[in-house]
Amino acid sequence: MRPCSFTGRQANVISSRALGNTACLQPRLRRAARVARTHATAQQKLMWEALREAVDEEMEADPRVCMMGEDVGHYGGSYKVSYDLHKKYGDMRLLDTPICENGFMGMGIGAAMTGLRVIIEGMNMGFLLLAYNQISNNAGMLHYTSGGQYKVPVVIRGPGGVGRQLGAEHSQRLESYFQSIPGVQLVACSTTANAKALLKSAIRSDNPIIFFEHVLLYNVKGETKEGYYQPLEKAELVRTGRDVTILCYSRMRYVVMQAVQQLEKMGYDPEVIDLISLKPFDMETISKSIKKTRNCIIVEECMKTGGIGASLSAMVNESLFDELDHQVVRLSSQDVPTAYAYELEAATIVQPEQVVEAVQRVVGAAVPA
Repeated sequence: MRPCSFTGRQANVISSRALGNTACLQPRLRRAARVARTHATAQQKLMWEALREAVDEEMEADPRVCMMGEDVGHYGGSYKVSYDLHKKYGDMRLLDTPICENGFMGMGIGAAMTGLRVIIEGMNMGFLLLAYNQISNNAGMLHYTSGGQYKVPVVIRGPGGVGRQLGAEHSQRLESYFQSIPGVQLVACSTTANAKALLKSAIRSDNPIIFFEHVLLYNVKGETKEGYYQPLEKAELVRTGRDVTILCYSRMRYVVMQAVQQLEKMGYDPEVIDLISLKPFDMETISKSIKKTRNCIIVEECMKTGGIGASLSAMVNESLFDELDHQVVRLSSQDVPTAYAYELEAATIVQPEQVVEAVQRVVGAAVPA
């Protein structure tokens, strides 16, 4: 048996019962227990596991928290975010719904109005277009149209973005659809750590929140912080630099960081910011960075026409025009339905080489620090 395959408690059981008190074995068992504890502490989690932990911890802490959607109960969610939680919390707090997005979205919003804290999962974010009326006319407006009598603490979450050959209807980037809805917050997680911390904060918020998870990031590995809640409106400084500010979010964070590896070898020093909050933007962090670098590139998976980058570019130009040495550059997906063919799919979204080329165009020749 490998030492790290049993816990410290199991080691004590083995030593006291199965092996007796043989003195020569005790140091070995103690070492095995220490290895096991160290292994458990340093073990990394996948993003879907971190999201599941967030849901589990908040449901355990607050009996008002519940979750509903297609196959979120017995099946455990399309990407296992609610795996096995129905055994712990029952079928009513992990409610399997019919395949009727507008129906269970309306039910979830109504439940939130009455005091529950509802997590609504879309099996794919593209399907939530069927519930656009409920999200826009109910979730976003009821607090205002009721004169503040009602709150709508609902988190609408699920997999989205361009995956791997999922076809046009399953490769939607709906952040551009929802950003214009008054009264709704948009949050996009990108790492295991911020996925858990942001989802916990979103569940505790009194605002209706659309929580974007990228379909290709569920198996990203990383460590999480216990008991940590991350601000929903705050951007994350991924890398400090002096040449150019690169603004990105979700999976584009990894595309940008791939480009950064090449840019560093070429002598460039880019600053990278993960937006996280897509509505409202953290203009304080963005402004501070642009005033330092005096250049700005926005990298997004969203479409260029009417996308997140379009809104952000307008805000940067309105408030920071005099701070810029170069026009804001937007790298966005092509305004076409996403193809199924792998090569065509890759051609519609931003690649690291395009980021490198944009930095060279904006900054010019690399200057030694």
